[in-house]
Amino acid sequence: MTDRGRAALTTKQDTLKVGPSQMHWDGQSLVIAIDEIASPPLVSRVRGTITVTPRALTGVELPLTQDGAHVWRPFAPLSDIRVDLEAEGWQWSGKGYFDANFGTRALEADFDYWTWGSFPTGDGATAFYDVTRRDGTRFDTAVRFGPDGSAKHVDAPAKARFRNSAWQVRRETRADAGVVPRQVLPMLDAPFYTRAAVQTQLGGEVTTGVHEALDLTRFRSPFLKPMLAVRVPRRAGWP
Repeated sequence: MTDRGRAALTTKQDTLKVGPSQMHWDGQSLVIAIDEIASPPLVSRVRGTITVTPRALTGVELPLTQDGAHVWRPFAPLSDIRVDLEAEGWQWSGKGYFDANFGTRALEADFDYWTWGSFPTGDGATAFYDVTRRDGTRFDTAVRFGPDGSAKHVDAPAKARFRNSAWQVRRETRADAGVVPRQVLPMLDAPFYTRAAVQTQLGGEVTTGVHEALDLTRFRSPFLKPMLAVRVPRRAGWP
């Protein structure tokens, strides 16, 4: 994948293009067309479409700092997803979500560590955000989303540690007492970040969702940042 400059960016009301790839909202679904080259060591073409169809859209915005410099925006926490990439075995459909983070400062300027997880349940989905800020304060929240897009803060079960990532990034999420969450599918491993499908238990219900852990103390290291330029090349434009 590639970081591209302003010259490669095109936006319209319902379309975002970055280089050869784009996202387009057709009124019912977000159609993501990908045409990229994977990073080393598995350099290969990544091409195809991902279609995300929300079951409901929300108007929720969750500030992660007291001054609102960082905001989590769960646009469609309950969605259906269809993946159709041009490679054998890279076609599937299931449950998904669409969210984004926005900010006016670099993440490493304000945060040391966070974990986030979104877990489907019988009556919707529950998301957890557990944040350690650089000033030593914490922000922990749990939000339950209903099938109609409604959202409400709920009490979260206790934190539960589980096995560190391949790069030894510390991982934890929420789980019923005595339950140890576990990774069931790796998605991305980096020295400062990990994303995986994780199984836990919430209110007696076993659920598998998407979980991430982000170690921004590691990310701030001057020895680590130059590695990103190797993994993710930067190009100013796009013909």
